[in-house]
Amino acid sequence: MEREQEYVLRTVEERGVRLIRLWFTDVLGQLKSVAISPAELDTALDEGVQFDGTAINGFSRIHESDVLARPDATTFELLPWAKEDEPSARMFCDIQNLDETPFAGDPRQVLRRNLDEARTHGYSFFAAPEMEFFYFASGDPSLGKPQPLDRASYFDLTTADVSSDLRKRTIHMLEAMSIPVEYSFHEDSPSQHEIDLRYTEALDVADNVMTLRLVVKKIALERDCYATFMPKPLNGVQGSGMHTHLSLFKDGENAFHDGDDPYGWSTTARQFTAGILRHAREITAVTNQLVNSYKRIAETSEAPPYVAWARNNRSALVRVPVRKKGKAESARIEYRAPDPACNPYLAFSLLLAAGMRGISENYELPEETNTNLFDLSETERRAAGVEPLPRSLDEALDVMESSELVRTTLGDHIFEWFLRNKRTEWSEYQSQVTPFELERYLPST
Repeated sequence: MEREQEYVLRTVEERGVRLIRLWFTDVLGQLKSVAISPAELDTALDEGVQFDGTAINGFSRIHESDVLARPDATTFELLPWAKEDEPSARMFCDIQNLDETPFAGDPRQVLRRNLDEARTHGYSFFAAPEMEFFYFASGDPSLGKPQPLDRASYFDLTTADVSSDLRKRTIHMLEAMSIPVEYSFHEDSPSQHEIDLRYTEALDVADNVMTLRLVVKKIALERDCYATFMPKPLNGVQGSGMHTHLSLFKDGENAFHDGDDPYGWSTTARQFTAGILRHAREITAVTNQLVNSYKRIAETSEAPPYVAWARNNRSALVRVPVRKKGKAESARIEYRAPDPACNPYLAFSLLLAAGMRGISENYELPEETNTNLFDLSETERRAAGVEPLPRSLDEALDVMESSELVRTTLGDHIFEWFLRNKRTEWSEYQSQVTPFELERYLPST
């Protein structure tokens, strides 16, 4: 770490950086920032920056108050959108108590703790999310229904249109910040797009997700447009997911691969997948944390509402992608429930913890589902032993509240605050009269 700090100090001096932004997230996954000058950088790296934690959602209670933002020098990047005569940079921070112990309300520290626990068993956890989002002409709800910028669909090649240019500029900016992008393309719905991040260790990926969401929105605003990661912003079309590819590595090798297995799939992979399936309902409140998230899960398309797995069945919650020949390092599973509005640090923590529980307790993987689950009746699904994911935030919170795994993984501080906050959100939603109700009931009653 000392070498990284020296690099940061030298780069700031050589590049004439005028402002360093220290980034961190609250429990709900909203990006926060504290700005410091170069004169304060050395002290910030050595001692952290003290601030009032009561001002941040899910952080300190009134009687606890101040915390420290400790910059992670390995995340230092120059901000490519800064003015040439005012260079700026950013670093992600770990939040600490004043005695320099990890702060229980910091989502990044939660993920770091769970990754460290996996390392005690010899595992590194890798992830690669597929980030879907929409571009609209405006983000002002008072202007009525959001207006898409295009009417294209899957992989459509559009020339000289606003949305394609926005996506291209976004990718260039991400790459300028050392964030590798694997694919990008137009998604199924009008003005819906996808950017897939490259496979890497989960903490780096979570940082990259936070950066991507900011960059996507910033580039859109520069063109007087609006980008949203809301899971289901439009009726009648597919919503946005964050399908996430997962695997474990051990001793530099992909622990999900077994060359002696007919499908190249190891016992570790089976147990990890069994853990995620068994605890899927418990973690859904975090991977899908909005009231609106469950409008996407109710779709009969790309959002999988049923707890099942398959090798090539997109109606299943967990999919095992077919690998290219000779690509042992690409052995992975795809978890299809999360949406892009989640807190990636908490979502990855729970996916890892659920999978590791499957390994440590030798969970048995249920039978593969080869049927399109959307074609089955509820009775047929129950007979096949296929459970649904929670159908509302309220139900998801009920399941989460009784989960020992979620409480242990998140810690009491975040677990209890998240439940209180989301119970309040559900209560507020329940008291709202929606346009659906007015259109359906006002004329006929």
